[in-house]
Amino acid sequence: MKKQGIYCVLAAIAIQLTLGIAYIWSVFQTGIADSIFGGNNAAAGLTFSLLLATLTIGSVIGGKLAGKYTTRRVIFIGGIILSAGFFLASLVKPEFSWLLWVTYGVMGGVGMGFTYSTTIACAQKWYPHKKGLITGIIVAALGFGGVVFTPIVEALVAAFGGTGVGEPKTFMVLSAVFLVVCTIGSIFMKNPPDGYLVSASSAASTSAASPGTVSAVPAAVKNITPSQMLRSVPFYLITAAFMLACMGGLMMINFAKPIAEAKGFIPAIAAIGVLAISMFNSVGRLVWGMVSDKLGRINTITLLLAGSAVLSLLVNLAVGYWVFILIAVIGFFYGGLLSNFPSLTADLFGPAHMATNYGFVLLGFGSGAVIASQIAGYFRNAAAVAGDINEMFPAFIIASCCAAGGIVLIQILRVLRQKV
Repeated sequence: MKKQGIYCVLAAIAIQLTLGIAYIWSVFQTGIADSIFGGNNAAAGLTFSLLLATLTIGSVIGGKLAGKYTTRRVIFIGGIILSAGFFLASLVKPEFSWLLWVTYGVMGGVGMGFTYSTTIACAQKWYPHKKGLITGIIVAALGFGGVVFTPIVEALVAAFGGTGVGEPKTFMVLSAVFLVVCTIGSIFMKNPPDGYLVSASSAASTSAASPGTVSAVPAAVKNITPSQMLRSVPFYLITAAFMLACMGGLMMINFAKPIAEAKGFIPAIAAIGVLAISMFNSVGRLVWGMVSDKLGRINTITLLLAGSAVLSLLVNLAVGYWVFILIAVIGFFYGGLLSNFPSLTADLFGPAHMATNYGFVLLGFGSGAVIASQIAGYFRNAAAVAGDINEMFPAFIIASCCAAGGIVLIQILRVLRQKV
Protein backbone atom coordinates (compact mmCIF):
# COMPACT_ATOMS: atom_id res chain seq x y z
CA MET A 1 0.00 0.00 0.00
CA LYS A 2 2.77 2.40 0.96
CA LYS A 3 4.61 1.69 -2.29
CA GLN A 4 1.50 2.58 -4.31
CA GLY A 5 1.38 5.99 -2.66
CA ILE A 6 5.08 6.57 -3.37
CA TYR A 7 4.66 5.52 -7.01
CA CYS A 8 1.70 7.87 -7.33
CA VAL A 9 3.69 10.83 -5.98
CA LEU A 10 6.70 10.05 -8.19
CA ALA A 11 4.48 9.80 -11.27
CA ALA A 12 2.77 13.07 -10.32
CA ILE A 13 6.18 14.74 -10.01
CA ALA A 14 7.24 13.52 -13.47
CA ILE A 15 4.01 14.72 -15.07
CA GLN A 16 4.09 18.09 -13.34
CA LEU A 17 7.74 18.51 -14.35
CA THR A 18 6.77 18.39 -18.02
CA LEU A 19 3.75 20.65 -17.44
CA GLY A 20 6.27 23.23 -16.26
CA ILE A 21 7.07 23.80 -19.94
CA ALA A 22 4.02 26.05 -20.01
CA TYR A 23 5.74 28.39 -17.55
CA ILE A 24 8.61 29.24 -19.88
CA TRP A 25 6.38 31.09 -22.31
CA SER A 26 8.65 34.10 -21.84
CA VAL A 27 11.23 32.23 -23.97
CA PHE A 28 8.72 32.17 -26.84
CA GLN A 29 7.14 35.61 -26.27
CA THR A 30 9.38 37.80 -28.44
CA GLY A 31 9.74 35.33 -31.30
CA ILE A 32 6.04 34.50 -31.45
CA ALA A 33 5.03 38.18 -31.16
CA ASP A 34 7.27 39.08 -34.12
CA SER A 35 6.75 36.05 -36.37
CA ILE A 36 3.06 35.26 -35.77
CA PHE A 37 1.40 38.40 -34.37
CA GLY A 38 3.21 41.18 -36.22
CA GLY A 39 4.96 42.51 -33.13
CA ASN A 40 1.82 42.70 -30.95
CA ASN A 41 2.98 41.65 -27.47
CA ALA A 42 -0.52 41.63 -25.95
CA ALA A 43 -1.82 39.30 -28.67
CA ALA A 44 1.14 36.94 -28.24
CA GLY A 45 0.85 36.99 -24.44
CA LEU A 46 -2.82 36.10 -24.72
CA THR A 47 -1.74 32.65 -25.96
CA PHE A 48 -0.15 31.85 -22.60
CA SER A 49 -3.04 33.41 -20.70
CA LEU A 50 -5.60 31.33 -22.59
CA LEU A 51 -3.63 28.22 -21.68
CA LEU A 52 -3.86 29.14 -18.00
CA ALA A 53 -7.52 30.19 -18.31
CA THR A 54 -8.65 27.01 -20.07
CA LEU A 55 -6.56 24.98 -17.62
CA THR A 56 -9.37 25.79 -15.18
CA ILE A 57 -11.97 24.37 -17.55
CA GLY A 58 -9.89 21.26 -18.09
CA SER A 59 -9.45 20.85 -14.35
CA VAL A 60 -13.21 20.94 -13.72
CA ILE A 61 -13.96 18.50 -16.54
CA GLY A 62 -11.02 16.28 -15.68
CA GLY A 63 -11.99 16.21 -12.01
CA LYS A 64 -15.54 15.11 -12.81
CA LEU A 65 -14.35 12.46 -15.26
CA ALA A 66 -11.81 11.16 -12.73
CA GLY A 67 -14.64 10.67 -10.24
CA LYS A 68 -16.76 8.85 -12.83
CA TYR A 69 -14.01 6.80 -14.43
CA THR A 70 -10.39 6.69 -13.20
CA THR A 71 -7.61 9.19 -12.57
CA ARG A 72 -5.34 7.08 -14.78
CA ARG A 73 -7.63 7.37 -17.79
CA VAL A 74 -8.16 11.12 -17.39
CA ILE A 75 -4.42 11.82 -17.22
CA PHE A 76 -3.80 9.67 -20.29
CA ILE A 77 -6.48 11.55 -22.27
CA GLY A 78 -5.16 14.87 -20.98
CA GLY A 79 -1.69 14.02 -22.25
CA ILE A 80 -3.07 13.28 -25.71
CA ILE A 81 -4.98 16.59 -25.87
CA LEU A 82 -1.97 18.56 -24.63
CA SER A 83 0.36 16.84 -27.07
CA ALA A 84 -2.03 17.40 -29.98
CA GLY A 85 -2.36 21.08 -29.07
CA PHE A 86 1.39 21.68 -29.22
CA PHE A 87 1.76 19.66 -32.41
CA LEU A 88 -0.95 21.66 -34.18
CA ALA A 89 0.55 24.89 -32.81
CA SER A 90 3.73 24.06 -34.72
CA LEU A 91 1.74 24.33 -37.98
CA VAL A 92 0.19 27.77 -37.37
CA LYS A 93 1.00 30.52 -39.91
CA PRO A 94 0.84 34.33 -39.43
CA GLU A 95 -2.24 34.69 -41.65
CA PHE A 96 -4.12 32.43 -39.24
CA SER A 97 -2.47 33.65 -36.04
CA TRP A 98 -5.66 33.13 -34.00
CA LEU A 99 -5.17 29.38 -34.39
CA LEU A 100 -2.27 29.60 -31.93
CA TRP A 101 -4.80 30.68 -29.29
CA VAL A 102 -6.87 27.59 -30.12
CA THR A 103 -4.03 25.06 -30.26
CA TYR A 104 -1.34 26.11 -27.78
CA GLY A 105 -3.84 28.11 -25.73
CA VAL A 106 -7.16 26.27 -25.53
CA MET A 107 -6.12 22.70 -26.37
CA GLY A 108 -2.92 23.01 -24.36
CA GLY A 109 -4.84 24.43 -21.41
CA VAL A 110 -7.59 21.82 -21.42
CA GLY A 111 -5.07 18.98 -21.69
CA MET A 112 -2.96 20.50 -18.94
CA GLY A 113 -6.09 20.90 -16.78
CA PHE A 114 -6.97 17.23 -17.16
CA THR A 115 -3.60 16.31 -15.66
CA TYR A 116 -2.87 19.20 -13.26
CA SER A 117 -5.51 19.08 -10.52
CA THR A 118 -6.11 15.33 -10.82
CA THR A 119 -2.47 14.51 -10.01
CA ILE A 120 -2.53 16.89 -7.02
CA ALA A 121 -5.81 15.47 -5.70
CA CYS A 122 -4.65 11.87 -6.13
CA ALA A 123 -1.38 12.44 -4.24
CA GLN A 124 -3.13 14.39 -1.46
CA LYS A 125 -5.41 11.41 -0.82
CA TRP A 126 -2.41 9.17 -0.12
CA TYR A 127 -1.00 11.66 2.43
CA PRO A 128 -3.98 13.54 3.94
CA HIS A 129 -2.02 14.55 7.06
CA LYS A 130 0.72 16.23 4.99
CA LYS A 131 -1.28 18.09 2.36
CA GLY A 132 0.94 21.18 2.43
CA LEU A 133 4.16 19.19 2.03
CA ILE A 134 2.84 16.84 -0.67
CA THR A 135 1.16 19.62 -2.62
CA GLY A 136 4.34 21.69 -2.32
CA ILE A 137 6.50 18.85 -3.65
CA ILE A 138 4.23 18.17 -6.61
CA VAL A 139 3.64 21.75 -7.72
CA ALA A 140 7.32 22.48 -7.07
CA ALA A 141 8.02 19.94 -9.81
CA LEU A 142 5.92 22.04 -12.16
CA GLY A 143 7.97 25.11 -11.30
CA PHE A 144 11.23 23.17 -11.56
CA GLY A 145 10.17 22.06 -15.02
CA GLY A 146 10.89 25.62 -16.11
CA VAL A 147 14.44 25.30 -14.80
CA VAL A 148 14.99 22.00 -16.59
CA PHE A 149 13.41 22.93 -19.89
CA THR A 150 14.47 26.58 -20.29
CA PRO A 151 18.00 25.77 -21.52
CA ILE A 152 16.67 22.83 -23.53
CA VAL A 153 14.05 24.96 -25.26
CA GLU A 154 16.52 27.81 -25.81
CA ALA A 155 18.88 25.32 -27.46
CA LEU A 156 16.09 23.85 -29.59
CA VAL A 157 14.92 27.26 -30.80
CA ALA A 158 18.51 28.17 -31.69
CA ALA A 159 19.10 24.84 -33.44
CA PHE A 160 15.94 25.22 -35.50
CA GLY A 161 16.82 28.70 -36.79
CA GLY A 162 16.76 31.08 -33.83
CA THR A 163 14.19 33.48 -32.37
CA GLY A 164 11.22 34.02 -34.65
CA VAL A 165 12.04 30.91 -36.72
CA GLY A 166 12.72 27.94 -34.44
CA GLU A 167 9.60 28.04 -32.26
CA PRO A 168 7.31 25.84 -34.44
CA LYS A 169 9.69 22.87 -34.60
CA THR A 170 10.34 23.28 -30.88
CA PHE A 171 6.59 22.96 -30.25
CA MET A 172 6.69 19.72 -32.22
CA VAL A 173 9.43 18.26 -30.03
CA LEU A 174 7.62 19.29 -26.85
CA SER A 175 4.47 17.61 -28.18
CA ALA A 176 6.31 14.28 -28.17
CA VAL A 177 7.61 14.88 -24.63
CA PHE A 178 4.09 15.46 -23.31
CA LEU A 179 2.75 12.34 -24.97
CA VAL A 180 5.46 10.02 -23.66
CA VAL A 181 5.59 11.30 -20.05
CA CYS A 182 1.82 11.56 -19.53
CA THR A 183 1.22 8.12 -21.04
CA ILE A 184 3.81 6.38 -18.85
CA GLY A 185 3.00 8.46 -15.77
CA SER A 186 -0.72 7.74 -15.97
CA ILE A 187 -0.04 4.03 -15.39
CA PHE A 188 1.00 4.75 -11.78
CA MET A 189 -1.76 7.24 -10.93
CA LYS A 190 -4.30 5.44 -8.76
CA ASN A 191 -6.45 6.62 -5.84
CA PRO A 192 -6.13 4.81 -2.49
CA PRO A 193 -8.84 2.24 -1.65
CA ASP A 194 -12.04 3.20 0.17
CA GLY A 195 -11.45 3.73 3.87
CA TYR A 196 -7.82 4.70 3.44
CA LEU A 197 -8.52 8.41 3.96
CA VAL A 198 -10.25 7.79 7.26
CA SER A 199 -7.63 5.41 8.65
CA ALA A 200 -4.70 7.58 7.52
CA SER A 201 -6.21 10.76 8.95
CA SER A 202 -7.04 9.02 12.23
CA ALA A 203 -3.52 7.67 12.56
CA ALA A 204 -2.06 11.10 11.85
CA SER A 205 -4.35 12.75 14.38
CA THR A 206 -3.44 10.17 17.05
CA SER A 207 0.25 10.68 16.38
CA ALA A 208 -0.09 14.47 16.41
CA ALA A 209 -1.87 14.32 19.76
CA SER A 210 1.08 12.69 21.49
CA PRO A 211 2.53 14.63 24.46
CA GLY A 212 5.04 17.31 23.48
CA THR A 213 3.88 17.58 19.86
CA VAL A 214 1.90 20.20 17.99
CA SER A 215 -0.72 18.97 15.54
CA ALA A 216 -0.39 20.16 11.96
CA VAL A 217 -3.51 18.21 10.99
CA PRO A 218 -6.59 20.36 10.45
CA ALA A 219 -9.81 19.44 12.15
CA ALA A 220 -12.04 17.03 10.28
CA VAL A 221 -13.59 18.72 7.27
CA LYS A 222 -16.88 17.72 5.75
CA ASN A 223 -16.54 16.68 2.14
CA ILE A 224 -18.39 19.39 0.24
CA THR A 225 -19.70 18.52 -3.21
CA PRO A 226 -19.04 20.93 -6.09
CA SER A 227 -22.70 22.01 -6.19
CA GLN A 228 -22.64 22.76 -2.45
CA MET A 229 -19.36 24.62 -2.78
CA LEU A 230 -20.72 26.81 -5.57
CA ARG A 231 -23.46 27.98 -3.21
CA SER A 232 -21.04 28.96 -0.45
CA VAL A 233 -19.48 32.35 0.30
CA PRO A 234 -15.97 30.92 1.02
CA PHE A 235 -15.77 29.63 -2.56
CA TYR A 236 -16.23 33.11 -4.02
CA LEU A 237 -13.81 34.63 -1.53
CA ILE A 238 -11.01 32.14 -2.24
CA THR A 239 -11.60 32.28 -6.01
CA ALA A 240 -11.55 36.08 -6.13
CA ALA A 241 -8.49 36.17 -3.85
CA PHE A 242 -6.71 33.72 -6.20
CA MET A 243 -7.49 35.97 -9.17
CA LEU A 244 -5.99 39.00 -7.44
CA ALA A 245 -3.05 37.11 -5.92
CA CYS A 246 -1.49 35.86 -9.14
CA MET A 247 -1.25 39.14 -11.08
CA GLY A 248 2.33 40.21 -10.33
CA GLY A 249 3.80 36.73 -10.71
CA LEU A 250 2.04 36.08 -14.02
CA MET A 251 3.11 39.43 -15.44
CA MET A 252 6.71 38.63 -14.62
CA ILE A 253 6.50 35.06 -15.95
CA ASN A 254 5.07 36.41 -19.20
CA PHE A 255 7.67 39.13 -19.64
CA ALA A 256 10.75 38.18 -17.60
CA LYS A 257 13.01 37.84 -20.63
CA PRO A 258 11.70 40.91 -22.53
CA ILE A 259 12.02 43.03 -19.37
CA ALA A 260 15.60 41.87 -18.83
CA GLU A 261 16.41 42.61 -22.47
CA ALA A 262 14.88 46.09 -22.17
CA LYS A 263 17.01 46.65 -19.07
CA GLY A 264 20.09 46.27 -21.28
CA PHE A 265 20.93 42.55 -21.28
CA ILE A 266 21.57 40.56 -24.45
CA PRO A 267 19.03 37.75 -25.14
CA ALA A 268 21.36 34.98 -23.93
CA ILE A 269 21.85 36.73 -20.57
CA ALA A 270 18.23 37.88 -20.37
CA ALA A 271 17.19 34.21 -20.43
CA ILE A 272 18.60 34.02 -16.90
CA GLY A 273 15.42 35.82 -15.89
CA VAL A 274 13.35 32.88 -17.10
CA LEU A 275 15.58 30.45 -15.23
CA ALA A 276 15.44 32.59 -12.09
CA ILE A 277 11.67 32.86 -11.93
CA SER A 278 11.25 29.17 -12.79
CA MET A 279 13.75 27.98 -10.18
CA PHE A 280 12.49 30.17 -7.35
CA ASN A 281 8.89 29.54 -8.36
CA SER A 282 9.65 25.86 -7.79
CA VAL A 283 11.52 26.38 -4.50
CA GLY A 284 8.76 28.68 -3.25
CA ARG A 285 6.10 26.05 -3.85
CA LEU A 286 7.97 23.52 -1.73
CA VAL A 287 9.13 25.87 1.04
CA TRP A 288 5.84 27.70 1.51
CA GLY A 289 3.91 24.41 1.31
CA MET A 290 5.88 23.13 4.32
CA VAL A 291 5.56 26.46 6.11
CA SER A 292 1.78 26.41 5.74
CA ASP A 293 1.55 23.02 7.52
CA LYS A 294 2.93 24.81 10.60
CA LEU A 295 1.84 28.41 10.20
CA GLY A 296 -1.58 27.73 8.70
CA ARG A 297 -2.84 28.27 5.17
CA ILE A 298 -4.50 31.67 5.69
CA ASN A 299 -1.57 33.12 7.63
CA THR A 300 0.85 31.95 4.94
CA ILE A 301 -1.23 33.31 2.06
CA THR A 302 -1.56 36.65 3.84
CA LEU A 303 2.22 36.86 4.20
CA LEU A 304 2.73 35.91 0.55
CA LEU A 305 0.26 38.53 -0.67
CA ALA A 306 1.91 41.24 1.41
CA GLY A 307 5.31 40.31 -0.02
CA SER A 308 3.94 40.25 -3.57
CA ALA A 309 2.40 43.70 -3.13
CA VAL A 310 5.72 45.20 -2.06
CA LEU A 311 7.84 43.39 -4.66
CA SER A 312 5.66 44.55 -7.55
CA LEU A 313 6.42 48.16 -6.59
CA LEU A 314 10.17 47.53 -6.89
CA VAL A 315 10.19 46.48 -10.57
CA ASN A 316 10.80 50.01 -11.81
CA LEU A 317 13.74 50.51 -9.42
CA ALA A 318 15.72 47.38 -10.26
CA VAL A 319 18.78 47.93 -12.44
CA GLY A 320 21.72 45.76 -13.45
CA TYR A 321 21.78 42.27 -11.99
CA TRP A 322 19.32 43.34 -9.29
CA VAL A 323 16.71 42.72 -12.01
CA PHE A 324 17.35 38.98 -11.80
CA ILE A 325 17.26 39.00 -8.00
CA LEU A 326 13.89 40.75 -8.04
CA ILE A 327 12.54 38.36 -10.66
CA ALA A 328 13.68 35.42 -8.53
CA VAL A 329 12.04 36.72 -5.34
CA ILE A 330 8.78 37.48 -7.16
CA GLY A 331 8.85 33.88 -8.40
CA PHE A 332 9.51 32.62 -4.86
CA PHE A 333 6.41 34.35 -3.48
CA TYR A 334 4.28 33.47 -6.51
CA GLY A 335 5.21 29.80 -6.16
CA GLY A 336 4.05 29.84 -2.54
CA LEU A 337 0.63 31.06 -3.62
CA LEU A 338 0.36 28.22 -6.15
CA SER A 339 1.08 25.59 -3.48
CA ASN A 340 -1.18 27.06 -0.80
CA PHE A 341 -4.42 27.64 -2.68
CA PRO A 342 -4.84 23.90 -3.50
CA SER A 343 -4.22 23.01 0.15
CA LEU A 344 -6.61 25.71 1.37
CA THR A 345 -9.24 24.37 -1.02
CA ALA A 346 -8.86 20.88 0.46
CA ASP A 347 -8.99 22.32 4.00
CA LEU A 348 -12.19 24.22 3.26
CA PHE A 349 -14.11 21.70 1.19
CA GLY A 350 -12.57 18.29 1.96
CA PRO A 351 -10.51 15.85 -0.12
CA ALA A 352 -13.23 13.71 -1.70
CA HIS A 353 -14.08 16.14 -4.53
CA MET A 354 -10.79 18.00 -4.50
CA ALA A 355 -9.99 17.67 -8.23
CA THR A 356 -13.32 19.16 -9.31
CA ASN A 357 -13.55 21.71 -6.50
CA TYR A 358 -10.06 23.01 -7.13
CA GLY A 359 -10.87 23.16 -10.83
CA PHE A 360 -13.61 25.66 -10.02
CA VAL A 361 -11.31 27.63 -7.71
CA LEU A 362 -8.81 27.77 -10.57
CA LEU A 363 -11.37 29.86 -12.48
CA GLY A 364 -10.03 32.74 -10.41
CA PHE A 365 -6.48 31.95 -11.46
CA GLY A 366 -7.50 31.65 -15.11
CA SER A 367 -9.35 34.95 -15.04
CA GLY A 368 -6.37 36.60 -13.41
CA ALA A 369 -4.09 35.15 -16.09
CA VAL A 370 -6.10 36.70 -18.92
CA ILE A 371 -6.43 40.06 -17.17
CA ALA A 372 -2.74 40.13 -16.20
CA SER A 373 -1.56 39.37 -19.74
CA GLN A 374 -3.70 42.09 -21.26
CA ILE A 375 -2.64 44.70 -18.72
CA ALA A 376 1.04 43.78 -18.98
CA GLY A 377 0.85 43.43 -22.78
CA TYR A 378 -0.76 46.84 -23.16
CA PHE A 379 1.92 48.60 -21.12
CA ARG A 380 4.68 46.52 -22.75
CA ASN A 381 3.49 47.77 -26.15
CA ALA A 382 3.50 51.33 -24.79
CA ALA A 383 7.04 50.80 -23.50
CA ALA A 384 8.13 49.48 -26.90
CA VAL A 385 6.74 52.55 -28.66
CA ALA A 386 8.36 54.91 -26.17
CA GLY A 387 11.60 52.95 -26.13
CA ASP A 388 11.52 52.99 -22.35
CA ILE A 389 10.74 49.88 -20.27
CA ASN A 390 9.72 52.13 -17.37
CA GLU A 391 6.48 52.78 -19.26
CA MET A 392 5.49 49.25 -18.25
CA PHE A 393 5.63 50.07 -14.52
CA PRO A 394 1.90 50.97 -14.17
CA ALA A 395 1.10 47.29 -14.82
CA PHE A 396 2.99 46.30 -11.68
CA ILE A 397 1.36 49.08 -9.65
CA ILE A 398 -1.98 47.52 -10.60
CA ALA A 399 -0.62 44.10 -9.58
CA SER A 400 0.41 45.48 -6.19
CA CYS A 401 -3.06 46.93 -5.58
CA CYS A 402 -4.61 43.58 -6.55
CA ALA A 403 -2.43 41.75 -4.01
CA ALA A 404 -3.59 44.19 -1.33
CA GLY A 405 -7.18 43.47 -2.32
CA GLY A 406 -6.45 39.76 -1.98
CA ILE A 407 -5.34 40.30 1.60
CA VAL A 408 -8.71 41.88 2.41
CA LEU A 409 -10.61 38.92 0.94
CA ILE A 410 -8.48 36.38 2.79
CA GLN A 411 -9.09 38.17 6.09
CA ILE A 412 -12.84 38.05 5.47
CA LEU A 413 -12.47 34.32 4.85
CA ARG A 414 -10.57 34.00 8.13
CA VAL A 415 -13.45 35.66 10.02
CA LEU A 416 -16.03 33.38 8.39
CA ARG A 417 -14.03 30.26 9.30
CA GLN A 418 -13.76 31.38 12.93
CA LYS A 419 -17.53 31.79 13.14
CA VAL A 420 -18.20 28.23 11.91
